[in-house]
Amino acid sequence: MIFGLSLSAFTTLHVILSLIAMLAGVVVMIGMLVSLRLGFWAGLFLATAILASATGYLFPAPGLLPSHIVGAISLLALVIAAFAFYGGRLRGPRRWFYVVGVVLAVYLDVFVGVIQAFQKLAFFHALAPTQTEAPFAIVQLAVLAIFLAWGFFALRCFVPERNAARFATAAH
Repeated sequence: MIFGLSLSAFTTLHVILSLIAMLAGVVVMIGMLVSLRLGFWAGLFLATAILASATGYLFPAPGLLPSHIVGAISLLALVIAAFAFYGGRLRGPRRWFYVVGVVLAVYLDVFVGVIQAFQKLAFFHALAPTQTEAPFAIVQLAVLAIFLAWGFFALRCFVPERNAARFATAAH
């Protein structure tokens, strides 16, 4: 029992939080490409991603696992992104911290999702039962390439002050 939930129910809650975080994170990253802050989606992403990463530590484990290290990196990225978004209002270099933090956290969530898919879904498991086979490596490299490109373009495109000025001018 974890927080009064069976291990199965707690796992379901953790997976739901992770899926919501991934979806909201992708929406936030799309917003970055068109220089929109998307406050609701950013808050939803940050909250669910932090909860998903934190709940990962509550599963029974024999010791420190690679998933704990990924969770720690994700939590660090999320705290930095949350500070940049809420405390720093995305001004100056905080904008870059936010972009890198969000992209890194979403990437890590997807990275873990790919691992879980190859472990738990029969079709993917048959392609790479030990996760050392080429299909697993190809998928993980493709995911990494997509997120590196997305992060690069988000760093170049995400300038919320410019959009705020455009909206202020249009309102007058």
